[in-house]
Amino acid sequence: MLEGADIRNIFRGKYAWLALSWVVLPVILTLVKYNLGREAYNNYLLYTHVFHHARSETNLYAFYPGEYLYQNHYGPSFSVLIAPFALLPDVVGMVGWALANALMLGYAILRLPMSAKARWWVLAIVLIEMSGAIQNQQFNPMLTAWVLLSFIWICEGKLLAAAFLVAGGALVKLYGVLGLLFTPFSGRYRAMALSVGAATAVLVCLPMLYSDPEFILRSYQDWYLRILGKNSENIRTNLTDGMQDLSAMGMIRRMTGWVGMSNAWVLVPAALLMLVPWWQRDRYADPAFRLCYLSQVLIGIVIFSTSSESPTYVIAVTGFAIWYANSPVPTSWQIVLLVLVILLTILSPTDVFPKTIKKQWVNRYALKALPCVLAWMAITYDLLTKPSPSPKSQIHDPASAAART
Repeated sequence: MLEGADIRNIFRGKYAWLALSWVVLPVILTLVKYNLGREAYNNYLLYTHVFHHARSETNLYAFYPGEYLYQNHYGPSFSVLIAPFALLPDVVGMVGWALANALMLGYAILRLPMSAKARWWVLAIVLIEMSGAIQNQQFNPMLTAWVLLSFIWICEGKLLAAAFLVAGGALVKLYGVLGLLFTPFSGRYRAMALSVGAATAVLVCLPMLYSDPEFILRSYQDWYLRILGKNSENIRTNLTDGMQDLSAMGMIRRMTGWVGMSNAWVLVPAALLMLVPWWQRDRYADPAFRLCYLSQVLIGIVIFSTSSESPTYVIAVTGFAIWYANSPVPTSWQIVLLVLVILLTILSPTDVFPKTIKKQWVNRYALKALPCVLAWMAITYDLLTKPSPSPKSQIHDPASAAART
């Protein structure tokens, strides 16, 4: 794990360039976006107005074309998180927001119970996807960090700290609630439930410090209705352009033309497969098993959500990177998946990817999701069939292993 000495030394040695990239790239990309004008950083404007509208007690989910281009889909508690940045000038707040997201995710990755080389390998794989999310001023890198830290703290028995991240993630973007899936690794189900309940109560009430309690409670009802509406919009309006519903369900709908396919055909078996590892109690203490399950959850959060869009995939790519780095010796299949993730998931939204292929194939059939769906299936197979490795076989240098293959 990351200790005090490691924190002081992350900008030294042969990995210093990678650590610096996690700081410098977010700043550069944010300044470029700011200089392109308000439409270019619309997401950040939307975020800051969640706080301003909460403070002025105006509907958080109405459309305000004079302020930003889209509608808000984050919970009222998000206003607390964004408040320190919303009170700053746009350019200062944007840089601060970008660094907060990037550094929190980088810190969480460096805290994972893996070898130092494996953690740096994860940082390298995630770098471009993180940068894309940061360029769009997204909250997803921070949410990924919250899931990672909730996993780490549950495993360490720090349930109250983990509970605040689980509750915070659920009250902001729902995804964070899946941090509860790691509870078996602590064995303290009742304590975790009580901690999450207490954390939820605190976080629900926090916006009431600057807004009317009745307004905040009504805003949670409005949020629920907005989420239901967005799910329908994602399925109905994103069958060909590939901008939303980059999920397993969206990919199947586009490939087969089965527009009316119910999500339940995919979600029910996926949910069951994500719960099966709970019954493998004899493997709970195995760090490799825990990390493999973490990878399955991180990828599942994205590929089984109709709200998934390109910047959301920083969550899934982090899950894939952890699975790859957690393998004592990556198999040929894992190397193939790594190449597919880099090409289709990470690079396909960028300008280096051929536009014709992007438009006619990747966007049309939601192929950004394909490598992560395949990886999730491989991870699930590993969870259900692989025996726990001996302590001496755990973690490696995946880069040199890939080279040997």
